[in-house]
Amino acid sequence: MSTNNITLNGTTVNAGQRETIDLPIGKLYTHAPLSMPVHVICGRKPGPKIFISAAIHGDELNGVEIIRRLLRDKAIKRLRGSLIAIPVVNVHGLLHHSRYLPDRRDLNRSFPGSDHGSLAARVAHIFIEEIVKQCTHGIDLHTGAIHRSNLPQIRANLDDDETANLAHVFGVPVLLNANIRDGSLREASAELGLPMLLYEAGEALRFDEVSIRAGVRGIKNVLRELDMLPLSRKPRKINEPFIARSSKWIRAAVSGMFRTVTPLGAHVEKGRILGIVSDPFGETEHEVIANHEGIIIGRNNLPLVNEGDALFHLARFSETADVAEMIDEFHDDYHEELIDRPSISSIRSLANVQMKKHF
Repeated sequence: MSTNNITLNGTTVNAGQRETIDLPIGKLYTHAPLSMPVHVICGRKPGPKIFISAAIHGDELNGVEIIRRLLRDKAIKRLRGSLIAIPVVNVHGLLHHSRYLPDRRDLNRSFPGSDHGSLAARVAHIFIEEIVKQCTHGIDLHTGAIHRSNLPQIRANLDDDETANLAHVFGVPVLLNANIRDGSLREASAELGLPMLLYEAGEALRFDEVSIRAGVRGIKNVLRELDMLPLSRKPRKINEPFIARSSKWIRAAVSGMFRTVTPLGAHVEKGRILGIVSDPFGETEHEVIANHEGIIIGRNNLPLVNEGDALFHLARFSETADVAEMIDEFHDDYHEELIDRPSISSIRSLANVQMKKHF
């Protein structure tokens, strides 16, 4: 029997097969059953087993689209080993456009969970037992919280050599050697000895094309590094990413209307004005100042802020100017691809046709 076999909810996917399996996670209060959709691909040849998950926070949607595109990629047909793709882990949250589960718990603070705890604990327990424990590696896809955008970045335990190597080949400019949060999927995976990457990019409840394309490409880079996909005929150069030494949120000193003057990914010097918080009449204005040199890797997008709200996530690097240059190259690379997309002109043509029919 092939070591590629994966069994979920009593269904076995054998080598050379792919299957979508509904993993039961209880019932709604309407008595309607609810399940977590899982797509399993088992290659014909043995290899690592990797899970790729998204929407652990139900309002973080970029990862759902990343997984959809990955599963439709022709290269996946040549997969070695096994891939378990879970586009929507927090189904309850997705239904309600919410980060949380109905019990207001954060699923990513509830791992490894239990089969007799809260709703969040039960969903976490099912995910660990059914999926994570069958895998050798993992990639978890996230965005910033609602009204916050994150620069594409990898957060991982970079003190582990294998994890650090996979983080480097993913292909984003910024890596964070992030502390493991209690109850997170990263913590539970680490306790099982599973190397895992967390990809952060974009904003909740929004699709961001650059973040999505970078995520798809990054996952394929990791699969190639693990020898799960053949090398590309036209390999792309992966620049050496920069590791943030530390990061800190700059918060609003006063409440009011927030206007930002600094874009995501910008290199800022200590003392630079990042934004302005004013009252609705403009009678008082408070400047938001960078308290150290760094790169903006996260930013609040909501103009209405309260005292203490996080406004800019500023990361420190030993070579800040070089990081800024690489970020510019990174965005230029993906924006050039977007310009060439045929869908823009086709959408316009379709719109013109529809307008003529309508009138």
